[in-house]
Amino acid sequence: MSNPGEQDTTPIESIGQLAGLLADGGKPRARWRIGTEHEKFGFVLPAATAPGGTPWMPPPYAPDGIGEILTDLNRQDGGGKWEAIEDRGKLIGLKGIGPERGGSVSLEPAGQFELSGAPLASLHDTGHEMARHFEAIRPITRSLGIGFAPLGFHPLARRADMPWMPKSRYAIMRNYMPKVGTLGLDMMTRTCTVQVNLDFASEADMLRKLRVSLALQPVATALFANSPFYEGRPNGLLSNRAHVWTDTDNVRSGMPLAFFAPSFGFEAYVEWLLDVPMYFIVRDGQILDVAGRSFRAWMKGERQDGLDGLVPTLGDFEDHLTTAFTDVRLKRFLEMRGADAGSPEMMLAQSALWVGLLYDDAALAAADALVREREWTDYVALRAAVPRQGLDAPWAGGTARDLAARMVAIATDGLRARAVTDGNGRDESHLLVPLQAIAAGAPTQAEHWLERYHGAWQGDVSKIFAEAAI
Repeated sequence: MSNPGEQDTTPIESIGQLAGLLADGGKPRARWRIGTEHEKFGFVLPAATAPGGTPWMPPPYAPDGIGEILTDLNRQDGGGKWEAIEDRGKLIGLKGIGPERGGSVSLEPAGQFELSGAPLASLHDTGHEMARHFEAIRPITRSLGIGFAPLGFHPLARRADMPWMPKSRYAIMRNYMPKVGTLGLDMMTRTCTVQVNLDFASEADMLRKLRVSLALQPVATALFANSPFYEGRPNGLLSNRAHVWTDTDNVRSGMPLAFFAPSFGFEAYVEWLLDVPMYFIVRDGQILDVAGRSFRAWMKGERQDGLDGLVPTLGDFEDHLTTAFTDVRLKRFLEMRGADAGSPEMMLAQSALWVGLLYDDAALAAADALVREREWTDYVALRAAVPRQGLDAPWAGGTARDLAARMVAIATDGLRARAVTDGNGRDESHLLVPLQAIAAGAPTQAEHWLERYHGAWQGDVSKIFAEAAI
């Protein structure tokens, strides 16, 4: 069984050593892979609701809740495909075992169920992985009277309605978040996202991909907007999830202008990250609360409560890497983090969009030229506009939909150039069909749900669960 204490205990000696840790992620093109992570809200089916309970609300960890799904999933196939991950005796995740099980299943703070997919060679493989995951959990969830719906923000529940999972890291964040923003607890409990993790070849390749993807992340937010409801009613936003991120913890999130600097690289990223306040460290298998402490001061040996006598290690820095929440996050790979969770087709399209833009040289060059048409500050301003206005946000004398159309066209060319076909001879570009339609004027997921709310649903938001369920 795994626990939070398994980490690299090598002492940190220099900033260059930490930059080297990131540089080690560089891979030749033949080893570039695609890792897709997606989250979904659990909800209690009306027929399974206990007397006095509320249908459509999130299930608890236990009894007969999210924790039981993990337990039953681990029992499948005799329990030989997963390694259990525990936190103080509670099952909080499963890590795949073997060459074909490189992914993991984990719980977000309020029980949002996440598949962190294995690094795969093609988007066709990603689609198969997603389908297998849904097939594996459906029988379990049905037996427990639970459904799952991938939406960007919980459409009904209040913050107080959301359960908390027995994960030490989340307890620390729960205490710290209200000190640095007004919406951090909503981010933790009432949002779901989909992201794709992609490789780079070198520092220069990383910088180019980071610049392009960070600048265009607001367009992705608009394309994948899927959270127009707040506690049972529309609240004027198309992506309430993206709005939440505007006041969660701005020191560690958003689109830092420093990332757009031509000289930006691994060492500059380390310098930036060392000034992001810490959350926790792990010692002897226990997660210790050091929220608000300075990693830089710790490296310098300055005294700080909770860190006295402790030497920072590479494992500590790797944990700290996971506490940066920028719209594109750098680790040993790049994480695209700007999209709401959505239908399986849209979640797969999100991965396809970024693979098409970043994994073909000509497409990346075209995307780089596209983003250089405007100042970096314009993209930061667009990020502020799209949660409410979506693709109708003003852009360069037109709207963000115009930019989205160019972005999707470049990605389509990039996927065609990859020429990775499935069993039917189709390349990966067909996965962008939903985005091509939206860029041409079709409604986004959020706009579709609003049409349903004002029409067939007659103002009953709860109907979204049956229609969005996977």
